[in-house]
Amino acid sequence: MQPESTLGALKSGAISVRLSQVWRTPLLTLALSVLALVGVAAREWGEMFHQWWNIDTYNHILLIPFIVGWLVTVKIGELKKIEPKPWMPGLGLILAGLVLWLGGRISEVNLIAHAGAVGAVQGAIVAILGLRAAYLLALPLCFTAFLVPFGDEIIPPLQMITADIAIALTLWSGIPAVIDGIYIDTPVGLFIVAEACSGVKFLIAMVTLAVLVCCTRFDSWLRRGVFMAAAIIVPILANGVRAWGTIYIAQSQGVEFAAGFDHIFYGWIFFAVVVALVLAGAWRFFEREPEDYGWTVEEVEGLPFLAAAEVTPVRPAKVFGILVAMVLATGIASTFVAPATIG
Repeated sequence: MQPESTLGALKSGAISVRLSQVWRTPLLTLALSVLALVGVAAREWGEMFHQWWNIDTYNHILLIPFIVGWLVTVKIGELKKIEPKPWMPGLGLILAGLVLWLGGRISEVNLIAHAGAVGAVQGAIVAILGLRAAYLLALPLCFTAFLVPFGDEIIPPLQMITADIAIALTLWSGIPAVIDGIYIDTPVGLFIVAEACSGVKFLIAMVTLAVLVCCTRFDSWLRRGVFMAAAIIVPILANGVRAWGTIYIAQSQGVEFAAGFDHIFYGWIFFAVVVALVLAGAWRFFEREPEDYGWTVEEVEGLPFLAAAEVTPVRPAKVFGILVAMVLATGIASTFVAPATIG
């Protein structure tokens, strides 16, 4: 090995060691903080995992941690260029998340409690790693919001829309039918657009995918808006076609055959086809590679308010201490004011 190569290798090794030392304490502090926050909201995290694992509407959320991990991995090169600096105002984000969690637990509104539990962890990342890291990790940081199971609230209107599309196509195809709300009466039987047929799981999964695609493949806000609109409209229309297809097949093949066909083909296979068509339509308009998403260190360093925001250095231990105090305070408060039953 040439002297220059040896010197370069030593410098590279020294940089790696320095980087690992720079990040070791903040990452350890972050890990302990996340454990504390998950521990105090263990009931809510357990409820969320139950929904991810057992309710097919939310099965796609099981992929979110892997997507977030990939998004973070893409930014490792940029993260190595900075030194994490804890940001005290970030503690306000943690407190807001804990208060939201406590409010959700008191009111027994799971959506609010779950959002608070996830928000507190997001706040911990900002508070402990600092603004520079938060900007570099803005997409994965925000994408963790999709860990919160949501969508039950839009099931009734989706049922009505699906029924309206299905009856229109049914009459158009020459099949006599009468609709009453979500009930469609045809010559071979009465069809009900049940909650499972509302298309909510397809819509939520598609919106999640669309946010990822918009942030990693597009620069133009116009194209992002168009793609997001397509990701909302196309699954809704497709689900109406799916409901009509079941009714249409039932007229000639029987209700039992149509129901079986619906479960086999019109399930995730149909959704996969819809996703493929939406992505194929947008493919030629993609503006960048996924690895190029977000800000670079140079762009972040150019933010005018960044230096002023980080003017006072803070030790990770101090942030962790305050965080633990907030966790203990809200945890104790929850035992006195929150309902004892698990909802």
